[in-house]
Amino acid sequence: MTDSSEVRQDPIRVMVVDDHPMWRDAVARDLGESGFDVVATAGDGEQAVRRAKAAAPDVLVLDLNLPAKPGVQVCKELVGADPALRVLVLSASGEHADVLEAVKSGATGYLLKSASTEELLDAVRRTAVGDPVFTPGLAGLVLGEYRRLAAEPEPAPDTGRPGAPQLTDRETEVLRLVAKGLSYKQIAERLVISHRTVQNHVQNTLGKLQLHNRVELVRYAIERGLDDE
Repeated sequence: MTDSSEVRQDPIRVMVVDDHPMWRDAVARDLGESGFDVVATAGDGEQAVRRAKAAAPDVLVLDLNLPAKPGVQVCKELVGADPALRVLVLSASGEHADVLEAVKSGATGYLLKSASTEELLDAVRRTAVGDPVFTPGLAGLVLGEYRRLAAEPEPAPDTGRPGAPQLTDRETEVLRLVAKGLSYKQIAERLVISHRTVQNHVQNTLGKLQLHNRVELVRYAIERGLDDE
């Protein structure tokens, strides 16, 4: 077993994936100037999967909002093919559901694009050794809550009530989109309904399932495979 005090001698191999060329180039340049080996970059999801498999980076710095294939799917495919790959999501989104979806897909860390260059460089170094790195005060709390909930045993069935709670087709549809990481605004746009109607469906679903918040709702949906449908 390697002593944690040992310093890694070879440079960390990093790949940067973002659909904005100026941002992608700036991040790659900062990493390269700081001693990282930037082995590849990509501007869309399909390109990212192909190039990552060829370049074999240690750390993938990944945006979630990508054309051709979303970032969470890129993460899921690449980590599934190579569990040793570390993924640091670098996103403009602070939505809790986005964080949960990224972690569920195999991301090691989640950093907002508002982070400083030094914070990014430190995050990549820590991600390379398997440290979970998250923007303070945001994703760490959500991750802790998600892990706590996921570690709890399934509650015993409520024998006082016949069968599982019955959700309407629209409630199930909203729940599936919540589990996929969409915001209420995005769900409203997708289903052509109002933001308030989405909120009402979520509140009704929480009540029927006897859940307390959106984190528990996402966990419920993930455990039942709704996010894969």
